[in-house]
Amino acid sequence: MTHPRGESGSDAVRLDFDRRLMLQFRGSLVTSDAGLLAYRELDDVLGLTEMAGDVLADPRSGKNGRHALAGPTRFCRAGSAICSRAQSDDLRTMCAGSMPISAIRPESYRQGRVASQRTLSSVVGFIVTNMSRPAERVVAFYNKRGTCERWIKEGKGAIKWTRLSCRTFAANAVRLQLHALAYNLGNCLRTLATPEPIKDWSLTSLKEKLIKIGAKVVSHGRYIIFQMAEVAIARQMFQEILRLIAELRPQPPPAPA
Repeated sequence: MTHPRGESGSDAVRLDFDRRLMLQFRGSLVTSDAGLLAYRELDDVLGLTEMAGDVLADPRSGKNGRHALAGPTRFCRAGSAICSRAQSDDLRTMCAGSMPISAIRPESYRQGRVASQRTLSSVVGFIVTNMSRPAERVVAFYNKRGTCERWIKEGKGAIKWTRLSCRTFAANAVRLQLHALAYNLGNCLRTLATPEPIKDWSLTSLKEKLIKIGAKVVSHGRYIIFQMAEVAIARQMFQEILRLIAELRPQPPPAPA
């Protein structure tokens, strides 16, 4: 029988070099991604999963009835956020939806290329292009393109949105959309709901330090408690993230006088 405080030493594994140490294997009661609860709270405010569920369709029909796609979509997008492999079979069944494929690399990128040469005193840049615009507008255009490349690189590194291993083009298209949805949710959290001390964290840092919070899950009659580790994100910091998310939630209309 489990100890009233939730611990039991009967199933522990001991180490010979120090018999005071005990190892307990209770994987079903432990999660390594407790920080996703903050993303789930933000998703509830922004409604991204519900939006995706409205535009994706599941053509399967079975004896057990049909269900909304919000749950599978949220699961696959959470897998994208923590860089695990989404379920390819589920993705293939959602290919009949009408979600358009995002244009990750605009065609205008091919209109020119930038080369630069660094000297001892300054940076001299050369832009070779066929764009017939004033020089200032050409520079502004390619500066924006360079910023866009930074976000594309971040998506490749943090979200792994180029990991498209499904067997059909349509399934990979849906998978890319789920990765883009995970990127948007992470970027919304970074820009809208991060306290000042972590305002400049990259999506990779948020994944490794916020999402990957270890927690022990304790279930009671009325509540499910996540006993979260305070390593990179302390309790006050997590509470501030939830407060900023709560400020984004639409306020109910005032009661009629």
